[in-house]
Amino acid sequence: MAFILRKVIRYRVKVTRNNLKLAFPEKSEKELVSIEKGIYQNLADISVEALKGFTMQNRNTIQRHRILNPELLDYYYNNGRSVIGVAGHINNWEWGAMSAGLQLKHYPIAIYKALSNKLIDWFMKWNRSIRGTLMAPTSSTFETFEKYQNEKCIYLLVADQSPSKSSSSKAYWIKFFAMETACIHGPEKYAKMYNYPVVFIDIKRVNRGFYEIELTTLVENPSELANGELTQRYMNKLEEVIRRNPESWLWSHRRWKHQKVENKTN
Repeated sequence: MAFILRKVIRYRVKVTRNNLKLAFPEKSEKELVSIEKGIYQNLADISVEALKGFTMQNRNTIQRHRILNPELLDYYYNNGRSVIGVAGHINNWEWGAMSAGLQLKHYPIAIYKALSNKLIDWFMKWNRSIRGTLMAPTSSTFETFEKYQNEKCIYLLVADQSPSKSSSSKAYWIKFFAMETACIHGPEKYAKMYNYPVVFIDIKRVNRGFYEIELTTLVENPSELANGELTQRYMNKLEEVIRRNPESWLWSHRRWKHQKVENKTN
């Protein structure tokens, strides 16, 4: 499947190669080709694993997508505080919506982009809900936070995609791989609005089809931070994780498609 994606269909090969050259100008062509091959192997693996997730038993889900330190969230749970968990498109992020409800005390709510196929979208939401996770579309993010603000939840957001054209004006511009990068404002907006602690979800592949998840607190009281600082912390942590294993990230995103426009005064 990896070979077909890369060599036959050539799925976003140009985008992937351009992103790699921008992010790693110091690497040789041979090194970039090696990373590229790993990227498509990773993409093939998580595509197959996403399908397998529909029929995987709960005990296997926990074994294959194990949270190493769920106790990190106990302090917030015991003090009646909800949490925002931010991840990236790294390794198998898809299984996170299944495994969270099986391993965490907080009620997991995954904010996701609804699929165009309504039947598949319904089936995916049903499959996650029977494992304890609520799937909330991005179009109802505010309503979801309002509805569950009196419950102890963990809101799961994959926040490394480039903002849409309509929301790019609200984006935070952050140094990411030494480049000015437009970052979605949602995670910081809601973290500060409700003063929810924010944790980074680091998904590590320890063997093929097996992952370990480590939680790290980025900030306990976001309302105390200056605008953009929380997003900077998130992007710094994300870059650190990607540099550790570049093949694990979804490089087929057009991550640097927006250009920063400086305000000019006469």
